Amino acid sequence: MTALTLISKPDCHLCDVAREIVDTVVADLPEGRVEVEELSISDDPGLYAQWWEKIPVVLVDGELHAHWRVSAERLRAALEGSPS
Repeated sequence: MTALTLISKPDCHLCDVAREIVDTVVADLPEGRVEVEELSISDDPGLYAQWWEKIPVVLVDGELHAHWRVSAERLRAALEGSPS
């Protein structure tokens, strides 16, 4: 299973867009292929220190995939190419 982490914050328009893209792409993949976790920089000082300038951030299996703007096509390609 591939782990996808979305790092966001409340009241963030780009985060809302990224969440929609993640949800759409994951819904198109076989069930159980991707586990999605969303974390907020407002809940974790370490995440805030690391990512506050770049949210939303998408990590795939712990590696930076995208920040600020998420491309559905690029995300789909990364998730389809990840080992299950």
